[in-house]
Amino acid sequence: MKRIFVSGCYDIIHAGHLQFFEEARALGDHLTVCFASEDVLWHHKQRRSSIPDVHKKAVLEGMNVIDEVIIGTDHDIGLDFKTYFLTHKPNMLVVTEDDNYADAKKALCAEVGATYYVLPKTPPKFAPVSTSGIVKWVKAPTEAPLRVDFAGGWLDVPRHSREGAFIVNCSISPMVSLRDWNYEQRSGLGGSGAWALLNGENGVDAELDLGVGWQDPAVIRESGLCVWRSGNLPVLDFKQNGEMLAGRMAIYWTGIEHDTPSNCDLKRDYDLIEKAGKIAQQAVHARDYDMLAKAVATSYQVQLGEGMQPLVTIDGAVANKYCGGGHGGYALHMFNDQAARDAAVAANEPMRPIEPYCR
Repeated sequence: MKRIFVSGCYDIIHAGHLQFFEEARALGDHLTVCFASEDVLWHHKQRRSSIPDVHKKAVLEGMNVIDEVIIGTDHDIGLDFKTYFLTHKPNMLVVTEDDNYADAKKALCAEVGATYYVLPKTPPKFAPVSTSGIVKWVKAPTEAPLRVDFAGGWLDVPRHSREGAFIVNCSISPMVSLRDWNYEQRSGLGGSGAWALLNGENGVDAELDLGVGWQDPAVIRESGLCVWRSGNLPVLDFKQNGEMLAGRMAIYWTGIEHDTPSNCDLKRDYDLIEKAGKIAQQAVHARDYDMLAKAVATSYQVQLGEGMQPLVTIDGAVANKYCGGGHGGYALHMFNDQAARDAAVAANEPMRPIEPYCR
């Protein structure tokens, strides 16, 4: 009888595991599956098992393709099954092409005369998933806010960052989800950062990989009215719940799609951007709405200076700017009170009210 042996964490069993077991079992007459115990997972992976060992063992034993299930308890890195392997001497140890412990496993096979066999990749029966991917998906939020920025935008892009400068922004509602996205896309409201978070990805990494800044996923994840320090990665300087903005903000769709990556390195007045960010930072500390409106107006002057088209004039608005730097998308309009905001929304069909959001 040719005895086949495989090992892994198998922490969340999925169809990819089953396909691996079937292909390994086809190489012999008997398949033993070993999974790392809760204790091994804790010490070597720094995480809990998804279910207790007895439950995981029962699930694996319920698969017809598996003949025997054991729990690996040895603390040799990558060889939690070492004691069993040396004692029972399987004929073949089967691994996948991405085996991280090849050298140690080959040496162990040599001790008992077993074959170390790398299973070739075959087309998956279903779209591939991974345990880590499943965990990210389960932990991902079902809804996320978007964001408006008031000042300091572009100073979150690592190559444009400045020590001592600030980026000030606010997460907003209504919220979005993977199934309900009640905003225009490519709109300057941080949609790509929100989309990454809703899919369980690291939004900051996703944005930086695009060559743009980190402020969108940072404030969406943090929520609230936030002051960030300019730099390569988000560092929160100060946060408020945004109450002073309630009933005072609206956004207006310009009718032009926003495109940040294409405009990231245009010539613009970074000194004035830094000045606007510091005004906004002081405004948040002082809870001074008029000062924050001044920062928004200063940011708008930067946008006009780099060639962005003038925004429509909205009666009652005390300050406005494009929500992003991509020469389009939504524009933010600020009002002194809710009555003025609501009147402007009623008079301008593409305009919609937004509110600050804080968890």
